[in-house]
Amino acid sequence: MAAHPFAVQGIDHIVLRVRQLQRSLAFYCDILGCIIEREQPQLGLTQLRAGRSLIDLVTLDGPLGAGEPPGAAPNLEHFCLAIAPFEESALIAWLGVRGVPVREPGSRYGAQGEGRSFYIEDPDGNRLELKAAVEGG
Repeated sequence: MAAHPFAVQGIDHIVLRVRQLQRSLAFYCDILGCIIEREQPQLGLTQLRAGRSLIDLVTLDGPLGAGEPPGAAPNLEHFCLAIAPFEESALIAWLGVRGVPVREPGSRYGAQGEGRSFYIEDPDGNRLELKAAVEGG
């Protein structure tokens, strides 16, 4: 097998098509703590900083989001965000007060190895895994 001329360094960004931008911003910014990095309303695009990566929110009425609404033909099972600190019971309680149910807490393997995580959903039904970040990872 030939050597690759490159090495994957990580996920740069993901793009999510959203029904209601403000509802999604409330979830990703107010609940998950992402920060708006760049807005291009003419494209229906809002880019959120998520650590080293970006989460792009694309509205259905903008040129980038035209087509079937989210959930019509899902091809993404979930995506995972590494978070710290990860005080599981406190996080579950905090999210619960904000109306975000937590599902399937457990230990799972990811890019930083084995660790605790659980699942939540965003306002458009996208499934997210929140996983304990490894210190220095």
